[in-house]
Amino acid sequence: MEKPYILHLFTPMAQASPFDINMAYDAGYDGVVPYTHVEPEQVAALTQDTIFSRGPKGAKRTGIFIGGRDNGLAADMLDAAREAMVPPFEVSVFADPSGAFTTAAAMVAAVEKHLKKVHATNLKGKTVMIVGCSGPVGAAAAVLASQAGAKVGIVGREESSRARLTAEDCNRRYGTHVELVEANTEALKLAMMLQADVVLATARAGHRVVTKELLAAASRLLVAADVNAVPPSGIEGVGPMDDGAPLAAGSPKAVGIGALAVGNIKYQTQRGLLETMLKAEKPVYLDMRDAFTEARKHAGVA
Repeated sequence: MEKPYILHLFTPMAQASPFDINMAYDAGYDGVVPYTHVEPEQVAALTQDTIFSRGPKGAKRTGIFIGGRDNGLAADMLDAAREAMVPPFEVSVFADPSGAFTTAAAMVAAVEKHLKKVHATNLKGKTVMIVGCSGPVGAAAAVLASQAGAKVGIVGREESSRARLTAEDCNRRYGTHVELVEANTEALKLAMMLQADVVLATARAGHRVVTKELLAAASRLLVAADVNAVPPSGIEGVGPMDDGAPLAAGSPKAVGIGALAVGNIKYQTQRGLLETMLKAEKPVYLDMRDAFTEARKHAGVA
């Protein structure tokens, strides 16, 4: 009798994400076991309890998912799990804190899709402004857009210390060249929009960060994308279902991408990576770069 597929979900948070648990079951896992309040120094022991209990054959039917809300912490926990493996006792590991890696990957891939489809171009050399960027999605999107060749600005809208720390952490950890863009006055916000080829809104749910007045100033804008599905939208005039819809304000060539259009690619991306773990003959270690590769497939730009 074949052993069941089991996914162990490690999170430093007080609760595991129901979204991640649902996704894992729908991808084909027979059981998903959450572990909350997990500290980084506990990951090695939990990993070794996972790998030694089922034998090498059972290890192929076992996985670890790392959640939470901190990108750097999730990356460190993935590294700790990898270092704790003792081949041939080794299982696959997938980090996706708060869904940030797969959401950011889907967002950037969707932008690539419409840059190619509408404007016959790509991210290389484009100026990407990320607004509402102090959370995990904005930070991950900054890394992915920079690695795709864009000039990325993390926008500090009111108090800029968090945005500065986010940019510095991206650059230190991933070798990117993300910059802080000060926009704590209306004049600076307008100046920021005048520079933008792409605007990404990654603010918390129900929080508008780009008004129609700011959008009207974006004379060179090509694509605006928003991940906020809770009214009001993060970008005024971009609806949740928009998938390359022309914008009513700003550059006449600009198109908008809404949260549900991004979410469709995100869903396919997370499910695809979970299925990759299930089918892998050898252990895989999946992070935001793998999420971007997967998202680009589902966006049609691979």
